[in-house]
Amino acid sequence: MPRRRQSVTIKHVAADAGVSLQTVSRVINNEANVRPQMKERVQKSIDKLGYVPSIAARRMSGSRSYLILALNDRERTIADWRAREGSDWVDQMLLGGMLKCAEHGYRLMVELVDTHSDHVQRELRAAIAALQPDGVLLTPPHSDNRLITDLLEDAKIPFARIGSRVQDDAIALTMGDDRLAKRAVRHLVEKGHRRIGFIAGPKDYAISDWRKAGWMEAMAEAGLRTDKLCERGDFGFASGERAARKLLERRERPTAIIASNDQMAMAANAVAHDMGLRVPGDLSLVSFDNTPVVRFVQPPLTAIDQPIAETVARAVELLIAAKNGDELPPMPVVVEGELIERQSVSRPPSQLAAARANG
Repeated sequence: MPRRRQSVTIKHVAADAGVSLQTVSRVINNEANVRPQMKERVQKSIDKLGYVPSIAARRMSGSRSYLILALNDRERTIADWRAREGSDWVDQMLLGGMLKCAEHGYRLMVELVDTHSDHVQRELRAAIAALQPDGVLLTPPHSDNRLITDLLEDAKIPFARIGSRVQDDAIALTMGDDRLAKRAVRHLVEKGHRRIGFIAGPKDYAISDWRKAGWMEAMAEAGLRTDKLCERGDFGFASGERAARKLLERRERPTAIIASNDQMAMAANAVAHDMGLRVPGDLSLVSFDNTPVVRFVQPPLTAIDQPIAETVARAVELLIAAKNGDELPPMPVVVEGELIERQSVSRPPSQLAAARANG
């Protein structure tokens, strides 16, 4: 039987070059405190042996872990996974983060943390001690949790806030939520709608009020009223049902509703059908997020697409740049989404009726 070839490790490189393991690690990490002759000597051994550096080898110098830690909301993430309702936030976060990390020789680790827990700092300290990340990626609602950000600042760990405009030493990224809400309003106004309702998200997410603010500003720009046209949900389906029913049971009900996420938009769609309203004939709907499930409801929903993968990838780039001491762009960095038109929007009922009467 042929003898199985033994994999080459950092120990083989160190032995071949006649140097310490730490020296090989410093060469691998391209650190400045290595003499050119030593770097050339180690590189020759690496090339000769065909050695491919591992993260463990790269971490030996002690200056970096080559890990980026992403924190996601435990309660909501687990609820989405158990419900199997088609939310792909974590999938898109992994897509953008893992691929971008791999480009730079990093790895992405994900921890679920309960932002409302009194023990959040203890949980985070344990994760930091175990992983020693080079940077931390915060997703809503962690992005604005001072217990988390203060701890990271004290530990001098670079962190990026997604869904945050906080102007301090942190990296902040948004997806242009207010501008996208305005785009949704303008799309409906162009179709002839004048009573455009809005289902806002929970207050502990900053993006909820940004989206609401965008709706209000665009309505004001169009000379339209907003009183009695906004209800608040918690991003869950049941809360969307309650909010939609309140809006649609009013004497002057809206002819269109913008919902702050897909679950609440689908709930509004279900309530409309339950009340005998046609979507889009009697009610037009626009959603935020554009998760896969909105393509398969009836009718498929027009939605604001949130560029989660691109935003997380950009956050990883900025964290690595911060670790390298590179100059960062002005904050916040905006990775803006787009409006995806489907079949849930039409002209309002009065205009449709007039069009039918005119032949």
